[in-house]
Amino acid sequence: MIHLPDESNENLPPEKILSQLQETRKQLEECEKMASLGQLTAGIVHEIKNPLNFITNFSDLSRNLVSELKEAIHKLDHLIDTGESQYLKEILTDLETNVQKISEHGKRADSIIRGMLLYAHGKSGERLPTDINTMLSEYVNLGYHGMRASDNTFNIKIENEYDPSIGMINVVPQDIARVFLNLINNACYSTHQKKKMKTYSGDYDPVLFTGTKNLGDRIEIKIRDNGGGIPAKVADKIFRPFFTTKPAGSGTGLGLSISHDIIVNEHHGEIKVDSVEGEYAEFIIILPKL
Repeated sequence: MIHLPDESNENLPPEKILSQLQETRKQLEECEKMASLGQLTAGIVHEIKNPLNFITNFSDLSRNLVSELKEAIHKLDHLIDTGESQYLKEILTDLETNVQKISEHGKRADSIIRGMLLYAHGKSGERLPTDINTMLSEYVNLGYHGMRASDNTFNIKIENEYDPSIGMINVVPQDIARVFLNLINNACYSTHQKKKMKTYSGDYDPVLFTGTKNLGDRIEIKIRDNGGGIPAKVADKIFRPFFTTKPAGSGTGLGLSISHDIIVNEHHGEIKVDSVEGEYAEFIIILPKL
């Protein structure tokens, strides 16, 4: 549910109120476009999944056939010239390596698509046992490649520290994925903007860190970047609907507000921010395991 900002409009001049309403309308229209884009993306993902299944299945089958062919050639070694036999084996080894890579990347793509489908089509409010470490890792990759697709000059060092002992957590997976993707996109955007500043262009290396920690009956998730940080004067406003520090047209100001609702209201957890302007921003999420 979207709420308008708390500040009163009673004493504002009519032209200011009109300007705010027009801006709100633009933001709502942008949300509608994003919803339509989400539906379109889900349809495309469904269409991609079937041919991708063929790629992974037939690559596995081809790998088995290559293995059988190598065994057959080995049995016929005494009938084939030594040089020709060696040449055939080298070709088959290269072919086996290539097919292995196709299989690995196909399965990786399938994992990402399954995550996107879960995000797009999960039943509203349905909690499912979820591997938070895997989900977070996948959405780091999605955020990175999404940023690279929009600007091929973007690059960032990715660091992680995932606690394997946290196990499976009962959450609404498509909503938690939405939080992860929003925070990761913000981190990538912040570091990229800082990198483009002439002040930092020479000795600044963007870094994105994600980590998890077992706290007993809860888990802690950290998403940290060394970008431009959050100015102290607006730190208490960042979870308000429609508040954004991005230039006009670059953001709706709803991402952090929705993320706050998902973590606090839906999952009864906590989301906090620790930041120093110009140095870093770190979002800390606490989720109960139940």
